Amino acid sequence: MMSNSILNFQKLIVVLLTVFIAFGASAQTILIPVESKNNAIVLRTDKGGVPKIVYFGKKLSNKEEYNKIAGLYQQGDDYSGILNAAYTASGSQNLVEPAMAVVHADGNTSLDLHYVSHEAKMLENNVFLTTVLLKDPVYPFEVTLNYKVYANEDVVEQWTNIKHNEKKAVRLDKYASANLYLKANGFWLKQYHGDWAREMQPEESKLTHGYRVLDSKLGTRAHLYQPPTFMISLNAPAEEDHGEVLYGSMEWSGNFRIDLELDPLNNLRIIAGVNNHASAYELKPNTNFTTPAFLFTFSSLGKGDASRKLQNWARNYRILEGNGSRLTLLNNWEATFFNFDKQKLARLLSDTKKLGVDLFLLDDGWFGKKYPRNSDNAALGDWQENKKKLPNGISSLVKEADARGVKFGIWLEPEMVSPKSELYEKHPDWIIKQPKRPEKLYRNQLVLDLSNPKVQDFVYKIVDGLLTKNPKLAYIKWDCNAVIYNAYSSHLSNQTHLYLEYVKGLYQVLEKIRAKYPQVPMMLCSGGGGRVDYAALKYFTEFWPSDNTDPLERIFIQWEYSYFFPSIATSNHVTDWGRQNLKFKTDVAMMGKLGFDIDMAKLDEKELKFCQQTVTAYNEIKDIVWHGDQYRLSDPWQRDVASIMYISADKSSGVVFNYLVNNRYEKGSKEPIKLKGLDAKKQYKLSEINLYPDTKSNINAETVYSGEFLMTIGFNPKVNSNRKSVVLKIEEVK
Repeated sequence: MMSNSILNFQKLIVVLLTVFIAFGASAQTILIPVESKNNAIVLRTDKGGVPKIVYFGKKLSNKEEYNKIAGLYQQGDDYSGILNAAYTASGSQNLVEPAMAVVHADGNTSLDLHYVSHEAKMLENNVFLTTVLLKDPVYPFEVTLNYKVYANEDVVEQWTNIKHNEKKAVRLDKYASANLYLKANGFWLKQYHGDWAREMQPEESKLTHGYRVLDSKLGTRAHLYQPPTFMISLNAPAEEDHGEVLYGSMEWSGNFRIDLELDPLNNLRIIAGVNNHASAYELKPNTNFTTPAFLFTFSSLGKGDASRKLQNWARNYRILEGNGSRLTLLNNWEATFFNFDKQKLARLLSDTKKLGVDLFLLDDGWFGKKYPRNSDNAALGDWQENKKKLPNGISSLVKEADARGVKFGIWLEPEMVSPKSELYEKHPDWIIKQPKRPEKLYRNQLVLDLSNPKVQDFVYKIVDGLLTKNPKLAYIKWDCNAVIYNAYSSHLSNQTHLYLEYVKGLYQVLEKIRAKYPQVPMMLCSGGGGRVDYAALKYFTEFWPSDNTDPLERIFIQWEYSYFFPSIATSNHVTDWGRQNLKFKTDVAMMGKLGFDIDMAKLDEKELKFCQQTVTAYNEIKDIVWHGDQYRLSDPWQRDVASIMYISADKSSGVVFNYLVNNRYEKGSKEPIKLKGLDAKKQYKLSEINLYPDTKSNINAETVYSGEFLMTIGFNPKVNSNRKSVVLKIEEVK
C-alpha cells in the first residue's frame, strides 16, 4: 500500500497539472495574421489581453512562425507594455500618442481595450475582411478594428467601428482609423506640401525620435497646403526599383491627421484618421460610429512597384469607371473667361468638332439672374441661366452640341455661395459663418453648410435639375474653391461636429447623385489639387491636379501624383500657360486624360493641323496610358530629362514620354535610358509619334531590339534643345 505522504504528493501533482492546464488554456496565444499576396500584418494577443502588432512586412509561408518573431527583438524595456498595441487607447498605462481618447459618461478619461474575438471572411474574389473586437473590461465600450485586404494588389483599408452602452453620451476626443507599428533600422518620410499652383511639392527626411504630424484644418478644399498622402521608407530611402516602402493615404475629403512617432525603442508608430482639432464627437449610447478608412500598401521592391499596386487597385476597385473610357474635351475658360455669349459659344462648339475631341465644357460664368456671374464676386448659389448670355438657356447649347456631333458639359461649384447672391439674401442660415464675427471671404465666397439636410437637398437639386432637364448633358466639372473660415453652423447644436458632418453631408449628396446618375463623368476640381483623395474619387471619374498648367511645372506635379493615382484619373489640359511650344504642351497633356483650354481662333493653320493630329495620335495610345502599367524611367528632380513609360498588360505595345527639363547649354539625353516592364524575349520597334508638321524624326523606326536589350542597355530618345519633347511608341515585332 502507498503511504499517505506519497498519495498526498500525487494529489498535489494532479492539482498542479490541473491549474497549469487551466492557466495555459486561459493564456493561450492568439495569432491574427492579416495577409495579402505578398505582405502581412500580424497581431498577437492572449485571451482578454491587449492585441499587439508583432510583425509588418513580407508574408511568411508558415503562419505559425510569426509566433517566433517577437522574442528575437531585444530593443529595451517597454514600461507601458503597449507601445505596439494594435489600437492604442489613452488614459490608462499608455505613455505615447493614442489612437483613441474618450471622456466617459461619468467623466472618467481612461480607456483600456482588450481582445474579445476576431473573424476573417472573404467578401468577394480577392477581397477579404478581418475584424477584431475590443472591449473595455470596466465600461460598456467597444471598438472593432477592420482590415480590408485586396490580396493581389497588396492594398489594405483600415478603419474602426466605435460603440458604447453607457447611460449618457461619451465624448470622443480622438478617434483614429488606423494604428500601425513598424520595425526597421531607420525610417524616411516623404511628404508633400504646396499651395495654389504649387501642388505636390515633395520633401524627404529621416524621422528622428519624437513626433511628426501631417494634417489639415481647412475644413473643405482641405488638401490645399498638404495632401493626405505620404511614403515611409524602411532602412534606407527607397528607390524606384529597390527598397522597402509604405504608401499611406487618408480616404477623407476634410480635415485629416497623421501622427508619426519614433518611439523609445526605435520603432515607428503611425496613427491616421480624421483630425480631432475642434472636432470632439458626442457619441450617444447604442450608436455606431464608423471612421473613414486609412489606405496603405507596402512593397519590398521599391516605389515603382508600390505605385503600380495602388494604381491597379484604384482602377479595379475605387475610381468610377476606372477600367472604362474618358472623354477628351475643349474647355472655354482661357479662351473667354467670364466674357462670352451665345455667338462665342457657337463658334467654340464648331471648334470642338473641328479639333476632333469628344466634348465641349462650358466653364464658370453661365449663371446668375439678379446678380449676373460676370466676375468671381457674385452669383454663386444662384444657378439659373444668365439670359443675357444664354437667351435660350443650357438646353439649347446641349441640343446644338448634339447636332454638331459633340457632347456638352458644364462647370458647377455647388458647395459655395457669394455674399452678392439671392441665395445669401434668402438663406443666411444656410451659410457657415460665426454670428458675432465679421465675414472672412476666400475668393470672394463663403461655404454652404452641408451638415444641414436642407442644404444637402438644395445642392442635390442643382445637379438633378440640370441632368433632368438636359438628359444629354454629358459631363460635370465640380469645383470647390473656398476653405472654411469662422466655422459655425446654425443648424448644429454641437459645433464640434461641424467639420465631420460637413464631409458626411457632401458624401450623402454624392451618393444620391450617383444612385440616380451612375455613369455621368464628373471631374473632381478644387482650385486644383485641393481635394484629391480616394473617398471623393469613389464618385468621380477624374480629378484636376492643379490650376498650374505650365507644362514644365506639370511634369513635376504629375510625376508626384503618379505615385498614388493612375493616369486615367488625371485631367491634363493644353493651355496658354508656359513658354514652351505647342508640341511640348500637348505631349505633357497626353500623360493622362487629354483636354484643351485654348482659343482655337488664335491658332494658325499649321498649329490647328498639329492639334488635330495630336488628338488622332492620342486616340491611338490612350488605352495604354489609361490602363497600362506605368514605369518612371528618368527622374526630373535628379536628371536633365524626364522619362515616363506605359506598357500594355500583354507587353505588346507601349509609349514613352521624354522631356527636357533643364534648358542649360547642351543639356539633353546623352546616354540611353533603360526601359522597364517589357518581355525580355520579345522583339520591339520604337517609332516617334506626334511630330510637328513638316518635321522629321531622327529615330530609325525600322531597327528591331529585344526586350532584354532595351531593359539592359536602353534607348536614347535624343532629347535636346531642338527636340525638347519626344514621344516614342513601342510595338512588338512578331
